[in-house]
This record gives sequence, C-alpha cells and structure tokens, in this order.
Amino acid sequence: MNSVLDQSLHAQRNRIMAMWLFIVAAMVFAMVVLGGVTRLSHSGLSMVEWRPLTGWLPPFEDVTWRQLFDKYQAFPEFKKKNADMMLSGFKGIFWLEFLHRLWGRVIGVVFFLPFVFFLGRGWVNRAMAVRFGIMFVVGGLQGVLGWYMVKSGLVDRPDVSQYRLAAHLTLALVIYAYLLWVGLGLWRNAEFTAARPELTGWAAGLVVLIFVTAFSGALVAGLDAGLVYNTFPLMDGVLIPDGMFEMSPTYINLFENIMTVQFDHRVLAETTFLAVVALWLYGRRLGAAGGLARALNGLALVIVLQVTLGILTLLLVVPITLAIAHQAGAVVLLGVAVWVLRESMPTRK
Repeated sequence: MNSVLDQSLHAQRNRIMAMWLFIVAAMVFAMVVLGGVTRLSHSGLSMVEWRPLTGWLPPFEDVTWRQLFDKYQAFPEFKKKNADMMLSGFKGIFWLEFLHRLWGRVIGVVFFLPFVFFLGRGWVNRAMAVRFGIMFVVGGLQGVLGWYMVKSGLVDRPDVSQYRLAAHLTLALVIYAYLLWVGLGLWRNAEFTAARPELTGWAAGLVVLIFVTAFSGALVAGLDAGLVYNTFPLMDGVLIPDGMFEMSPTYINLFENIMTVQFDHRVLAETTFLAVVALWLYGRRLGAAGGLARALNGLALVIVLQVTLGILTLLLVVPITLAIAHQAGAVVLLGVAVWVLRESMPTRK
C-alpha cells in the first residue's frame, strides 16, 4: 500500500513540475514572438547599454529619458536612419526593447524560484537536477547572446548581424524544445504506452529539419530577404534563379546572398512540408494511437497553417502581423514535432 501511495505522490509531483516547465515554455514562446515584434518594428537597437542586474526599472523622469535619447543619438541607427526622430518617437521604440529584456528577466525568476523550491523539498533527483541546471545556465547564456547580437548593430551598420540573429533565435528554440521534452516526460511519468519506435528516427530527423529551416528563416529576416522576389512558386520568374552563387567564396552565398538565402528557405520549408506529410502517412499506416496519433494530427494541421502563412507573408511583402504569425508558427511547429518525437519513443526515464 505504501509503495502505491509513494508512486502516486511521485507522479503528482512530476505533474506539478511538468506544468511549471510548460508555463516557462509558453513564456519562451511569448519571448520569441515579442522578439519578432521588436525586430520588425526596428526597436532592438534603442537600448545601447546592457545592465543585466540593474535594468529592471524603466525610466520615469524626463531627465532620464533625455539621457537615454542622447546616448542613442551617438550610434549608427539614429545617424543613418532616424536623424529626424524626436524624443516621443524614441520612447515608442524603447518600450518594446525594454519589455523584451524585462520579459527575459521575468522568465529567469519564474524558472529559478520554483527550481529552488523543488530542490529544497526533495522532489528532484540528481539526474533531473542536472537537466534543470542546464536549462537555467543556457537561459542565462541566451541573455548574453542577445546582447552580443545587439552589439553588432551598434558599430557601423545599423542592423544586427544575421549570423547572431540566427544564433539567438536558434538557442531560444533549443531552450523551448528542451523544456517541452523534459516536461512531457514528467507529465507522463516517462510512460508512453502508445510509442512506435519505427517513427522515432524519422521524427528526430524532422525536428532537426525544422531547426535548420528556422535558422534559415532567421537569415532571411536578418538580410531583409523577404522584401524581394515576392512571388511563389517561381522566384525571379523561374524555379531556380540565376545569380545564387555570385559571391566568393562560394559557401558565403548560403549566408549573405539575399537570393540564395531566400531560395534555401523556400526549399527547406517545402521539404519540411513533405516530410511532415510523409511522417503523418507513415504513422497512419502503422496505426498510431493515443497521444502519438493526436500529436501527428496536430503536426499535420500546423504545417498546413505554417506554409500558408509563409507564402502569404512573402506575397504581401512581409506585413508585420503576418510575419509575426509566421515566426510564431515556426515555434508551434517545433513544439508539436518534439511532442511527436517524445510520444514515439518507448518508455524511458
């Protein structure tokens, strides 16, 4: 009887910790969306200093606002893009970047305090403590990487490096995926009774493909490559345009040639769509049931919505609302793919 009660209590505690991780994952999702809004509204370079420990409070007094605006005026974005900006306009872009950074700090607190509580109550074994510790450390590194990205736009060119932007987004997705992965294991107490190992390798490959596609999407965003070649399925009037490898050395075209970067993202997105359809059909043929079937159906639905959003964003020349929805869709797609992968794997602790 005591053993049964202990198992029930253990499962209940695991579910509580899983809910905590899902909440943090939802906050990371919101952070990615807010980051997209910040980038698309050209607000990300409005804060030219990084004060990780003392930057909690916004400016309240006029003199403080004026000091911040004076500092902003010394950097390339003001000099080359916003030379006619007044203090009121500066406040508009400042608030978005401030909220983006503040939200990152809030995520850290929402993660750290329950972690300490669960650790102190003895709910966390050594292996799980290591996983939670990794989450916390990598979350802190994400803040450092965010500032490293911003710094690239404070030198000569009033735009952040597409490399650093892509790295920043990719690390956010890694954190998000890991939170979901561990959370799903805790929620089910690592018991996935509908697992189909035949799907695991394919599902893992799909997760990697989604990461690569999202990385390429960040390169598109960093280069503003979505503002040109706004037709689909043809690009510059053909399926495979000329000029994709004009830069030297050749490999640099994959990261800096606007035509090549957009073409790569198109191909990766189309490949992801086909991979999801193939995985869904394979799961149907295997008779996937339970949580795995729900995850596969959700994956099929999300990929249709995501591809539709991507095409509309391109054809309409990147309206902010659609662009943000498309970025959010990528995060949702990754989350559902992680769910499929976790459901497909046999029980493991």
